[in-house]
Amino acid sequence: MSCDVSVFMIQVIEDDKAKSTEPFSTGVRGQAPPLVTTSFQVKDQGNASPRFVRCTAYNMPCTADMAKQSQVPLAAVIKPLATLPPDETPPYLVDHGEGGPIRCNRCKAYMCPYMQFIEGGRRFQCGFCSCVTEVPPHYFQHLDHTGKRVDCYDRPELSLGSYEFMATVDYCKNNKIPQPPAFIFLIDVSYNAVKSGMVNIVCQELKSLLDYLPRENPEMDSVVRVGFVTYNKVLHFYNVKASLAQPQMLVVSDVSDMFVPLLDGFLVDVNESRLVIESLLDQIPEMFAETRETETVFGPVIQAGLEALKAADCSGKLFVFHTSLPIAEAPGKLKNREDKKLIGTDKEKSLFQPQVAFYNTLAKECVAQGCCVDLFLFPNQYVDVTTLGVVPVSTGGSVYKYTYFQVREERFLNDLRRDVQKLVGFDAVMRVRTSTGIRATDFYGSFFMSNTTDVELAGLDCDKAVTVEFKHDDKLSEETGALMQCAVLYTSCSGQRRLRVHNMAVNCCSQLADLYRNCETDTIINFFSKYAFRGLLNSPTKAVRDTLVNQCSYVLLMLCYIQQVFSLTVPVCVLQLILPECMKLLPVYLNCVLKSDVLMPGADASLDDRAYLRQLISCMDVSESHVFFYPRLLPLTKIESGSLPVAVRDSEERLSKGGVYILETGLHLFLWVGASAQQELLLNIFGTPSFSQIDPSLTSLPVLDNPFSQRLREIIESFRAQRSRYMKLMVVKQEDKSELIFRHFLVEDKSASGGASYVDFLCHMHKEIRQLLS
Repeated sequence: MSCDVSVFMIQVIEDDKAKSTEPFSTGVRGQAPPLVTTSFQVKDQGNASPRFVRCTAYNMPCTADMAKQSQVPLAAVIKPLATLPPDETPPYLVDHGEGGPIRCNRCKAYMCPYMQFIEGGRRFQCGFCSCVTEVPPHYFQHLDHTGKRVDCYDRPELSLGSYEFMATVDYCKNNKIPQPPAFIFLIDVSYNAVKSGMVNIVCQELKSLLDYLPRENPEMDSVVRVGFVTYNKVLHFYNVKASLAQPQMLVVSDVSDMFVPLLDGFLVDVNESRLVIESLLDQIPEMFAETRETETVFGPVIQAGLEALKAADCSGKLFVFHTSLPIAEAPGKLKNREDKKLIGTDKEKSLFQPQVAFYNTLAKECVAQGCCVDLFLFPNQYVDVTTLGVVPVSTGGSVYKYTYFQVREERFLNDLRRDVQKLVGFDAVMRVRTSTGIRATDFYGSFFMSNTTDVELAGLDCDKAVTVEFKHDDKLSEETGALMQCAVLYTSCSGQRRLRVHNMAVNCCSQLADLYRNCETDTIINFFSKYAFRGLLNSPTKAVRDTLVNQCSYVLLMLCYIQQVFSLTVPVCVLQLILPECMKLLPVYLNCVLKSDVLMPGADASLDDRAYLRQLISCMDVSESHVFFYPRLLPLTKIESGSLPVAVRDSEERLSKGGVYILETGLHLFLWVGASAQQELLLNIFGTPSFSQIDPSLTSLPVLDNPFSQRLREIIESFRAQRSRYMKLMVVKQEDKSELIFRHFLVEDKSASGGASYVDFLCHMHKEIRQLLS
């Protein structure tokens, strides 16, 4: 049975690819999209593309009782600013003039395809709350014989699932058109930072990156202004005004009361001040080359960036490059609290909570200003990622971590390049409206909430997803289905205030079988992992794991029950677990979540590693969480142009000694080479026929003049292009010690930390189901 399901998993993925030859049209209500493992084109015909919104169920239960009975979480994973492939049109920008976007008078939902025009087009009835609103004269249009407006297909907001509105001044902070945003680079220049080469590489890289600041129109210069700060125990601000011959340093040594010592010349236009900036970036590594200062501050660094944005009256992003636990005397000072003895005890949860409240207060101030923080960490020991990550996570920012940083670290350079260049919105507020009967009750991701409805994001980039859970507050009807509208108000990187709207309609059902048939397992696992990882803040790890197993057992039990009712000819043998195709994969994936370093740390997973992964997964979309929990393992015996080899199961028994395999996790890339791999294969990949001559320290493949080498390098580049973090390549030779790291990702096998193999986990699930039955 066990092998059947996991062979079946590869089959489900391949079958989905085979049937997704036509573009996926979003016009049919409640139609589940192709899987995240399938490459497909989307045609927006009235519901948001699955690149923007994926649901756990496309057929919602009509009642709260039925939802509770099913144990399927009702949720959507929303990635509001997702990047679309080149063959799909980005959301159109709609301008409704001085009056701003047309909205429902009562619930304030924005004009969308679910609004019904009545009385010859003079009024419209809201699809969310049924309230009737007058159509403003400038927006009036006649209706055709079916009751549709005659301009329906000329207006994105009446015919598409996703689009943007130009926001008027009423949607701006303090009713003022926003200033263009700013980027501030804050560089740790303590002894460790200088000695590791980090300061030098950051300064060199920033010189070239200033040409790639984000812009919406590739033809135009970016309007983003920049500023620079260096710090150890004190802070150094730099005046890089264009009229200066040399940059000027101003030192603030009283870190207990942070202020910005200059206004004019701190935030500048890159093109105007280029020579002064380049001179500064050349001088910083020299100025601190002989430093002996080992202590750093951290809280005042973020305060400095925040104060600078306040003084300039703009939103923006802080890029902080930091190396060590901030133990110097200052606000936000931390102590080393890493205690292995607490792991597995009731007190373990305290390690996932920030050690001081200072950063929560600071995060709130940052959000109010639209100040997003991206943190690049270069630790050699414990730095308390849980606490240092509070501000980045609360402001819609990111944490990047490079333990034991080495100069020319390609992962850091590529991450930094992408982070500086990617499109980002600032000062964002997201609200999710629903039709009568359900409401959004819980949110997961990197953001701040000061009330129960508004998701506040100081920054929102194209990689961030927010997971939203829904609960019933009334009955739903099969006839009308359920509607959801996600609206995000934000300032674009060119300084324009906009509203991005995503709409989604799903079916409703009164039979559990219909619900289970239209579930999306990948999205359910995305929700379960975020739900579980949040649970660590309040419960011991074991309790969190048990809750997940119980919920999964219950879903499988219900499926067996349905199977029995549907087909009395089949004896109810729980061990058979005859499930709808999509739900068959639930145990495979759930076991992977249970075995993750966050819930079951291996001996080498530090507390910082676990905190880092917990924060990272909280804002992953479905395609990223899928490959993170169940990595992609491809055999490379023959690769054809235009298609990928069929994946194999993540298990050691699938690896042949004579083969070469590539494994992708979304964060790592491994090339596993079997000890008796064919000479021709090795020659094509490495340029040597001998296994013993392969250099395991390679991080990039040699450029060889043969089709196999070229195609393999294309595959690696295409994998990297799909992910938000750069994946460094690691060559693993069979029976080398590096194989231990590689094996950690063969998630169907028993793990070194005691995680069950998939077969054992399935037996455990059967026992759980038997207990539920009795």
